[in-house]
Amino acid sequence: MRKVEQALIIRHREIVPRYFELEFIAPDIARDALPGQFVHIRVTKSLDPLLRRPFGIYNVEKKIGSVTVFYKVVGRGTKILSDFHTAETLDVLGPLGRPFSIPPNLRRAVLVGGGVGIAPLVYLARVLCERKVEVMVLLGGSTSGFLVGRDILKRMGIDHMVSTDDGSEGLRGRVTELLEKIIDRKRFDYIYSCGPEPMMARVTEIAQEYGIDGELSLEEHMACGIGACLGCAKEVVRDGRRSFAKVCTDGPVFKIGEVVFRA
Repeated sequence: MRKVEQALIIRHREIVPRYFELEFIAPDIARDALPGQFVHIRVTKSLDPLLRRPFGIYNVEKKIGSVTVFYKVVGRGTKILSDFHTAETLDVLGPLGRPFSIPPNLRRAVLVGGGVGIAPLVYLARVLCERKVEVMVLLGGSTSGFLVGRDILKRMGIDHMVSTDDGSEGLRGRVTELLEKIIDRKRFDYIYSCGPEPMMARVTEIAQEYGIDGELSLEEHMACGIGACLGCAKEVVRDGRRSFAKVCTDGPVFKIGEVVFRA
């Protein structure tokens, strides 16, 4: 059940230029949050900017009631958010959206993330490992300094491989090329992915080529976050029929093969 909480910021730091990690205390949201869901944060107490901003849940510490999000400063709203300090409070709505599903007999999963898209996959990786699922995380970034989530994966002891566009670390190239290299020798039961749409379109092609089921988490601008405004509608195919789904409530997680990607 979604809640509105006045969340106390306990950690807010810039990891690399324009990329921030934000942790706040929101016990009700932390208690109910599932991997793949998101929170909607009001970045000011005034009416300008009016709309909340959506952020995928990066990690949850249920014992202390904290939620962590990871974001990139890309516009006015995130710039305002980046100026908040520890001990200040935020108006947070959540958890929202359809979470990732975990098939009951899942044994081996690969998680493919590009850029800030890795954020919701980090919490998923943790939950999968707690359920004794063998996990491999593939991280893609423009350069070694922008491999989001690598430090937390190391702390949790989760297997991961990396690719960088400039070859500064790991495979030189796209993270989907890394997936292609290992999928032949690893028998994955399920694929999870989040990141830029061209990346997820290629993940979809690879999954369908190898007959592997999975899910994608879409990154989308959302005005209301609760399905009222229709501003985040995305074309999907279900049972052979095309329609439109609301990313905020029907997603942000969709089954591989459902989302219509445009070239």
